[in-house]
Amino acid sequence: MNSKKRVEAGKLKGLSIHIIPFSEIKDLTITERVKKILGLILGNKVVILQGRLRPEEEIRLIEDTMAMVDHIRTFKGIELAVVDPHADNFSFFFKIRNGIAKKLIGDSSSLTIIGPASIVKEIKKDPRKIEVFLG
Repeated sequence: MNSKKRVEAGKLKGLSIHIIPFSEIKDLTITERVKKILGLILGNKVVILQGRLRPEEEIRLIEDTMAMVDHIRTFKGIELAVVDPHADNFSFFFKIRNGIAKKLIGDSSSLTIIGPASIVKEIKKDPRKIEVFLG
């Protein structure tokens, strides 16, 4: 193995991915969900969440993250992306009906990827795939 490959391999040392099934968070409050996610991210874990956070939860996550950036010297923030397999494939009325159902019972068909900005440099998505760039 040449030295460049050793350096690249060294960058990923300690990388951990934590998958959270929707059933594990569905009954948590906004505060509990955000606290759980931020606790994992502070441990340098990339979180893959089955489903997506509600808009108010995303806002709270971003607010809490910004407060932490100001108080924790080594914390650089988060990168977040949502993959929704049904975003563009259905009619307007289906999207409305599906949106109401998601509000009532939650959205478990999407995937949310959240990671510390110090590890996840960029998340690119398109309808067929998601790419997470680590650095």
